[in-house]
Amino acid sequence: MGIYAYSVVGMEGESVPLSTYRNMVVLIVNTATRCAFTPQYEGLEALYERYGRKGFTVLDFPCNQFKEQAPQEIAEIDAFCKLNYGTKFPRFSKIEVNGEAEAPLYTFLKSEKGFAGFDPAHEKTPNLIKRLQAADPAYELDPAIKWNFTKFLIDRRGNVVARFEPTASLEAIASAIEELL
Repeated sequence: MGIYAYSVVGMEGESVPLSTYRNMVVLIVNTATRCAFTPQYEGLEALYERYGRKGFTVLDFPCNQFKEQAPQEIAEIDAFCKLNYGTKFPRFSKIEVNGEAEAPLYTFLKSEKGFAGFDPAHEKTPNLIKRLQAADPAYELDPAIKWNFTKFLIDRRGNVVARFEPTASLEAIASAIEELL
């Protein structure tokens, strides 16, 4: 069953079964609008445009858990993303990805793919590591989502096949998507 066993909350508060995306390659992303990684929306939209006709989609889950970088209401977040990045992929209500109130979908995703490690070549990696080590020296062993724009790649059968941390390159993500299409 994989992700198809879960439902999420749409932007209007409606329940959306993830089985809606059966037989598609899916990239699930926790996002924020006031984050240093927010420009990744541009790359996510490029992936959606490039592979959408081949059975690929991006599912956007705004999350305010990391330094409160998604404080707006969902309608405001949606307008911001469409205006600034031209996003057309599906967006859902804000969720929590860690902790007592985390969405069951994220409990499942993290159980399938733990922390994948930051790209050592990325300019933001040293700062992320410093921040995480200060809070938990053993952070690498914890499957928790570390920051905004963590991505999970799902195959056409609903299985989690890869996890990409926010520092992963767009090229690495595109290559993994192409293998599944």
